[in-house]
Amino acid sequence: MARQLTAAEQISRARKLIQDARDLPVPETGPYDLEYLAKVKGYLQQARDLVKFISYRPGASPEQKAEAANILAEADRAQKEILR
Repeated sequence: MARQLTAAEQISRARKLIQDARDLPVPETGPYDLEYLAKVKGYLQQARDLVKFISYRPGASPEQKAEAANILAEADRAQKEILR
């Protein structure tokens, strides 16, 4: 059985996924290429999935819970910025 990630590890991985989505090169066909859209949305959804339950964990600190909420908002902002 795989070990469970700590909240800090989940937060750092989510940040990396958001940065990976931002770093994807825009294809020559434009930002509305279906493969590009799928990759960006996939990275951002993975980031959201990593942190969405941190606020419900009893062992997570208030700072980690606030950071998780910030990442959820950042993923939404990144999607709007990348896919505008």
